[in-house]
Amino acid sequence: TTYSPRVDDAIKRIIEIKPDLVISTGDMVAGQRKPHLSEPEVRAMWRAFHQHVSDPLQRAGIPLAVTPGNHDASAYGGFERERAIFAEEWLARKPDVTFRREVGYPFSYTFEIGSITFVSLDATTIGSLSNDQMVALTALSDGNSPVVTFSHLPLWPFAQRREKEIIGDPLLESAYKQAGVILHLSGHHHAYYPGWKDGIAYVSQACLGGGSRVLIGDRVRSRNSITHVKIEASGDFEVRALTGPEFGTFLDPNSLPEKVGVFRRLDLAQ
Repeated sequence: TTYSPRVDDAIKRIIEIKPDLVISTGDMVAGQRKPHLSEPEVRAMWRAFHQHVSDPLQRAGIPLAVTPGNHDASAYGGFERERAIFAEEWLARKPDVTFRREVGYPFSYTFEIGSITFVSLDATTIGSLSNDQMVALTALSDGNSPVVTFSHLPLWPFAQRREKEIIGDPLLESAYKQAGVILHLSGHHHAYYPGWKDGIAYVSQACLGGGSRVLIGDRVRSRNSITHVKIEASGDFEVRALTGPEFGTFLDPNSLPEKVGVFRRLDLAQ
């Protein structure tokens, strides 16, 4: 229920930038604990999150799209209460966007901003996505608009000691190509890396709280940062990370490894 000043600094910087959208890739509160947290404990964490993150963005008129993480809406057995609370918290805070598939909100859903389609994937457990999510992705295969997906777990690993905590499904990768996915944003690994594989960008986001991790093949922990994405109507896009004091500095991509796992660094692949 307490936050590092850098979280407030990050939100202040985001508001200064005035983006069309903010995306959170999960783990906004610290659940999935044993013994299980009580409902008042979980609600207290959400009140703090809204105070520091959701409410300032809402007052600034910036929509916030979320996807569940294992620590705020785990689909593993025993955490049904936390998952239900997650739904209640965000059903009351739907972003002002044009929904294309709203029925699964705030877990798996689709919306549009301009010519770009955004898809939240419910990925809080290791392994393949549910069949209904794969069907929904297939339904996007009309090639009419660029698609950006976002989830908690990444498709393939980025960070050391998290190599097996992935979706890891080649069928999803194939579905991405058919659906016109240009970019996937993920959390969970807590290390920033803009990767590229077979024509698609996969960006692992750093964290703003505690728990920064080390990229595969690297030696230093990832710096706290926010991912800054610019997307043109044509689908051309640019990905950078804002870091440093008050998040006023773009991270030098040359400070990152040329390769991480199956990924090549994005700026070297374009």
